[in-house]
Amino acid sequence: MDVQALFAAQLIDPKPVTTSSSPCAATSSQPKPASLTSLIVIPARLGSTRLARKMLLAETGRPLIQHTYEAACRARRPSGVVVATDSDEIAEVVHSFGGQAVLTSPQCASGTDRVAEVARSRPDIDIFVNVQGDEPEMAGEAIDRAVALLEEHPEAPMSTLAAPIRDRGRWLDPACVKVVFDQRHRALYFSRAPIPFARTWDDRLLEQQPPLFYQHLGIYAYRRSFLLELARLPRSATEAVESLEQLRVLDAGHSILVGVVEHPTSGIDTPSDYAQFVARWMSQHSSRTPHS
Repeated sequence: MDVQALFAAQLIDPKPVTTSSSPCAATSSQPKPASLTSLIVIPARLGSTRLARKMLLAETGRPLIQHTYEAACRARRPSGVVVATDSDEIAEVVHSFGGQAVLTSPQCASGTDRVAEVARSRPDIDIFVNVQGDEPEMAGEAIDRAVALLEEHPEAPMSTLAAPIRDRGRWLDPACVKVVFDQRHRALYFSRAPIPFARTWDDRLLEQQPPLFYQHLGIYAYRRSFLLELARLPRSATEAVESLEQLRVLDAGHSILVGVVEHPTSGIDTPSDYAQFVARWMSQHSSRTPHS
């Protein structure tokens, strides 16, 4: 079996995720097969430009940060979940639903910096998983795959995930970050632009197997030593232009291993994104009261 076929066999994630009504309840009695210790850190800040105070929006009856926390708790490999925030208000909300939160410096420039601040105080953890606070539908199996990639590939300092793009509008949308990777699934570039760019367009390009176009998902797993090194690197030119912090890693000459999952998740960036999430959640829970 060639390398690409091997990755395809290992990395596709077909299983649906069920909803848990309490933080981490789905994993409390299950074995954790990870050979390395790992921890999920959810960086969450109160200020956001396109959707004000989005971490605390609660039209479903639960704040957005709680949805993301509960989704992260469905992963089996990590030993726990913690929210890293510069907001006392967010920390209090997390504590109110039984979650764990730590306050990080307001000087942190990015989510990676917040995760690194947690990592400095946790030398007992080998792998830190950065799940974006606005990813309430991240599958637990996807988080486990990001961790497993680093367990299975000791030479890789960092991993992330991607899903096929089958819609041209999504491929063209700058809010959908695209990634191109090589035959060993090492990232070549991330961009808000449509990459790889088709010089001559044909709709059949969207149906290619293996896929030609991939959406990057908002999750990273880092080895602790690499994460601490990454936090000290200066912001790179391409990172600043694209507003994509993962480009700092590539610009510094490091590799990012990309795992493929079958279905993308949708981050919450705009009022429309949030409204669509609320509609999906309400539809899935139509037989329950909003506060169940």
